[in-house]
Amino acid sequence: MNIAYWLVAGTLALFYAYAGMLKVIRSRDQLRPMMAWVDRVPLPALRALGTVEILGAAGLVLPPLTGIALALAPAAAGGLVLLQAGAILVHLTGDDRRIALNIGLITTAAVTVWLATGL
Repeated sequence: MNIAYWLVAGTLALFYAYAGMLKVIRSRDQLRPMMAWVDRVPLPALRALGTVEILGAAGLVLPPLTGIALALAPAAAGGLVLLQAGAILVHLTGDDRRIALNIGLITTAAVTVWLATGL
């Protein structure tokens, strides 16, 4: 179970750390080709979203790695489930109907919640 957690949570953490850094560092023009919804969100909200993604990635990795506050790992994964639920709503309320990645991420985060309860 521990190996499965690290495979799933590690991959998820890498994705969210990367995606979060892009949202924090890059301009709206640089993000637009990857994220069609970026013009519908205020820039401070976009930066905050990136920060939340980075913190979620850290929450998946740091508690099990350090052995401190292990309850934060399933909480972080649960937060990422909620984040993706919101992302799906943003996509569906706009012109963008591409939610396959979001469905994959929400499923992976839900599996991570389950795996994190066994830590």
